[in-house]
Amino acid sequence: MLKISPQLDDELEALIHRIIGCCIQVHRELGPGLLERIYVRAICLELLANELPFEVEKGVPVTYRGVVLCQQRLDLVVAGKVLLEVKAVERLAPVHQAQVLSYLRVSGLRVGLLMNFNVTVLPDGLRRIVL
Repeated sequence: MLKISPQLDDELEALIHRIIGCCIQVHRELGPGLLERIYVRAICLELLANELPFEVEKGVPVTYRGVVLCQQRLDLVVAGKVLLEVKAVERLAPVHQAQVLSYLRVSGLRVGLLMNFNVTVLPDGLRRIVL
């Protein structure tokens, strides 16, 4: 079955492209094998250098039957539009993509980038998820 990816406007596509560029720069400089929080800090510096607004560990409420259960913390939200979930794992598993989908649903965001920095070349660790 052919799965067609939803269309995003040009402005959002350009933002996604800039975010990926920032992450590639961090990966080129630091390489694989470090802790996730180190990559998050470096990405923040790169986003600042590229004048991209972001929120770190943004809390979003998780509700069930109208009751707030807790606040879920998202790694990074860039420009209020794109979720960036950072991993440093041996291999991305289906549960990581499911996690990003859940984060997108509870946050109301439409686009998530799942980035695994524990790879030789960062594009191999990138998954783009669109609701």
